Amino acid sequence: MQIYLDYSATTPTRPEAIAIMQAVLSQEWGNPSSLHEWGNRSALVVEQARMQVAGLINALPESIIFTSGGTEADNLAIMGIARCYTSPQHLIISSVEHSAISEPARMLESWGWDVTRLGVDHQGRVNPLDLQAALRHNTVLVSVIYGQSEVGTVQPIAELSKIAKIYGALFHTDAVQVAGRLPIDVQTLPVDLLSLSSHKLYGALGAGALYVRPGVDLMPLVGGGGQERGLRSGTQATPAIASFGVAAELAAQELVEERLRLMGLRDRLFTKLADIPGLMPTGDLIHRLPHHLSFYLKYADGEKISGKTLVRQLNLAGIGISAGAACHSGKLSPSPILLAMGYSEKAALSGIRLTLGKQTTAADIDWTAMVLKQVLQRLVNVELLKS
Repeated sequence: MQIYLDYSATTPTRPEAIAIMQAVLSQEWGNPSSLHEWGNRSALVVEQARMQVAGLINALPESIIFTSGGTEADNLAIMGIARCYTSPQHLIISSVEHSAISEPARMLESWGWDVTRLGVDHQGRVNPLDLQAALRHNTVLVSVIYGQSEVGTVQPIAELSKIAKIYGALFHTDAVQVAGRLPIDVQTLPVDLLSLSSHKLYGALGAGALYVRPGVDLMPLVGGGGQERGLRSGTQATPAIASFGVAAELAAQELVEERLRLMGLRDRLFTKLADIPGLMPTGDLIHRLPHHLSFYLKYADGEKISGKTLVRQLNLAGIGISAGAACHSGKLSPSPILLAMGYSEKAALSGIRLTLGKQTTAADIDWTAMVLKQVLQRLVNVELLKS
């Protein structure tokens, strides 16, 4: 059996999104910035997709800026606001951000900006009172990830963004893992900037978007022909954008039913793995992405039985999952997310993530549970024999 359980890394491009890409590549291949008929037809494709993506989050179409993906959208949010200031200001992020936020923040810090990294509890959630205490007169932006990709925790974004508003700070959230899985309505959610990615919701790789609330000023990161309201120059990737639009529209239509289905499968797998000694869930089990499971190994020596070990072993069994620890120059580094949540370095080396999607079935869940139990039993026994 081949079972893919890494949907938070990327999703397979759905047939409808592939079909629109093929149609655009063969028929609407003009430059959207050209004034002739070929350009006009391509421009219409881009604007149709803009309306479709806007519809997913109940935004005005003109508030959607297309990018190459979620990373660029995050960078445009952080650096686009920062470049509006001639002197360093204060930025607040959480300690469990994706590197697409934490790295630009580190860059700003090297340029003299003050950066506050809000701590989280053991479930990975930010306390709104901590945000309130951290805000200053020169806090220009707060960025907190909506749904954490490694441990699945969903943050109280509505409450956090309201607090930022009271203090006059703009609020950005990386909603890459949330869009298409949980409802988002920017007419009621008081965020100013919100990042999206096509390939996380069954669209093609190479397209993303930043929602920019009307009235919010940004400076572009790329100079050029002035596409995307001057905020993202460069000829639009029309085929990828078109697939993003179709995927977003279908995600909006299917969201309620698919969310319930994924939650049922997720909880089924949590239950089946609950009796494995030492396999401990991470993240918030209540405020959680509907498709997401994550664990660490309580009994493991991270250097001997790491999350990477489990990824490799399950891959040999035809099951695709992911790990939180990263490998640099042949040496494993513990997950910074689990460290921020208060886990030891040993535990932070053993984290794994299983994320479900459209092709996941109950049979997949049952098979994965059986295989993971067998793999863990074999690995632990081998280590016991060595000791």
